[in-house]
Amino acid sequence: MNIPLINISSLYSENESAKLKVARAIDTACRESGFFYIQGHPISRERIQEMRNLSQAFFALPEAEKLKIDISLSANHRGYGRMKAEQLDPERPGDIKETFDMGLNLPADHPLTGPERPLYGPNQYPPMPADFQQKMERHYRDMLELGKTVLSALAMALGIDKDFFADKFDYPLSVLRFIHYPEVELDSGEKHIGAGAHTDYGCITILWQDEVGGLQVQGKDGEWIDAPPIEDAFVINIGNMMARWSNDRYKSTAHRVFSPSGQERYSMPFFVEPDFDTDVSCLENCCLPGEAPRYEPISAGDWMIYCFNNTYAYRTEETA
Repeated sequence: MNIPLINISSLYSENESAKLKVARAIDTACRESGFFYIQGHPISRERIQEMRNLSQAFFALPEAEKLKIDISLSANHRGYGRMKAEQLDPERPGDIKETFDMGLNLPADHPLTGPERPLYGPNQYPPMPADFQQKMERHYRDMLELGKTVLSALAMALGIDKDFFADKFDYPLSVLRFIHYPEVELDSGEKHIGAGAHTDYGCITILWQDEVGGLQVQGKDGEWIDAPPIEDAFVINIGNMMARWSNDRYKSTAHRVFSPSGQERYSMPFFVEPDFDTDVSCLENCCLPGEAPRYEPISAGDWMIYCFNNTYAYRTEETA
């Protein structure tokens, strides 16, 4: 399986034929593996280093401080995820990692918050310097714009209006996540699986990973191949929501984090997910005449809630 490297700089130009060329390359990658790298994006190396520093500073906090913003204390799934809180592969124990999740920061009294849309609401921030929140929310906005640019190419690749996704991110469910995989003893056993095999929930994921690597993608033959870090590049993968929209024309591919070296590792995924009430139904041109869509229509928010409830133990306890 090949994971191509695609330069997307022309998506920021007025050259429509160059944009279409990028869209075709993305289309091939989405059909064949569901994974590709991007270069030529506007997120600077300096910005990534700044965010890496924030991530390391957060995870270096005493456990008691991090637990003050434990994700189980949030009504809208924001904050600190302790070690093994997430179980991505139901056949394995909880993942050997800790996380910090933030999203669109809406006040608790915002009209969109409440029991009907339980993924909206305020972020939980740690006791960090005052500019921590400002830097996180700035990076969130910039990553969201990058995600929308990639989605415009995906729309062209799918043969629909390039602005199809543009109006679906006014109040996005997108999440910026810090992940820390601790150092583990050198061993060939299961403890080296920091994140179990899984597919992502949303439209696309934009991943930065440090120099340690460890991301592996499952090929059609069931074998795992490495997706190592490439300098100044992000890894993009298709999520289940996009697979539903495209009627599986685009593949949501299983992947995991496996570090045979046992080294400490940091990564930053940005999960590109639309507004809660966005209708996720099979696109007309992704269904052959007379063919029934493979999936029932569902709202983006209801789909995300379903996925969270099947992944986090604390949510299972709440809904039991």
